[in-house]
Amino acid sequence: MPTLYIAVTNHGFGHATRAASIAAEIRQGCEAQGLPLTLILATKSPKWLLDSYLHGNYIHRQVYFDVGVLQSDSLTMDKPATLAAMQNIQSRQEALMAEESAYLKSMGVDLVLADIPPLMAKIAHRAGVPCWMMGNFGWDFIYRPWEQEEKAFSAIADWIAECCAHADRTFRMPFHEPMSALPNITDIGLTGGSPAYSEAHLRELMQSDLPSDRTVLLTFGGLGLSTIPYEALKQLPDWQFITFDPAAPDMPNLYRVKDRAMRPVDWMIVCDRIFSKPGYSTFAEACLLDKGVITITREGFAEAQILIDGIQNYAPHRIVNAQAFFEGDWSFLTEPLLPPQKAEKLDKNGRQTIATAVLEYFKGL
Repeated sequence: MPTLYIAVTNHGFGHATRAASIAAEIRQGCEAQGLPLTLILATKSPKWLLDSYLHGNYIHRQVYFDVGVLQSDSLTMDKPATLAAMQNIQSRQEALMAEESAYLKSMGVDLVLADIPPLMAKIAHRAGVPCWMMGNFGWDFIYRPWEQEEKAFSAIADWIAECCAHADRTFRMPFHEPMSALPNITDIGLTGGSPAYSEAHLRELMQSDLPSDRTVLLTFGGLGLSTIPYEALKQLPDWQFITFDPAAPDMPNLYRVKDRAMRPVDWMIVCDRIFSKPGYSTFAEACLLDKGVITITREGFAEAQILIDGIQNYAPHRIVNAQAFFEGDWSFLTEPLLPPQKAEKLDKNGRQTIATAVLEYFKGL
């Protein structure tokens, strides 16, 4: 019975959902081959979120080995708090490595997948367990530009690169930076979930028969945004909008999704376009379903420009100035989307590629 340990970076919801979608694919492959799988997800992300992508039993180990970026919402970053938290983790790395490597041994873990907490590579190395990293960026890439504001970020970025060097291989997703700190890179296709409901069922829930080209999903990450100018929707009464924001106001053309079992990817099938902040998981799932993407600009987070460049290359799109959005000018929603700048399509089999590699590894044990 193989045992797989998946460690997820403690940042937002996107890393957790793509890791859970990959875990589900791996479990399905193991079951098809008659290999009962013991699955451990090491993350502080809530279980209801993981369960929305991953059905069946697994061990939810609520630990973390990085913080990503500490944020009050999906755009507002607290760099000083992030630096202090990462310095604290670095100062405690020996104790963290000792405790978690002992756990890996006690559970008989055969393989570690990490998305993408850098210290996990050193933990797995100490336990004598292979560590495969996966993602579209490393945290050194995010922190390195911040050394212009605070030199101590440079030391944290260097430490992250040193940790990553202990990994055994890397699955690099689309919309990526070079990820030069990570070894043995394999480029893969898009990852993400698949819709779980029919379009007819969703339209019945929101009681709307408006066509897809006038139906828009608003999704701004697991932390949401503190000030979304919903009043702008009054200017678009003949459009239907969908949101997961529990604080959204009651409006005739705005449907609030309250069921935690439902995910943004489930609702994408009733829309021609998704309006989102820059985020890999949302962009990847939109591209998996060949949907258009409207996104706002984001300053100070290096991944954002790579994502924006990628969505312009591979999807119908429109890029919106964040200030215009927050000031309530949503006229861009009714404007035609721009065509992708590249003719080639992104591969859509990223989670299957990882699952196949994991299954082959387990069969060789």
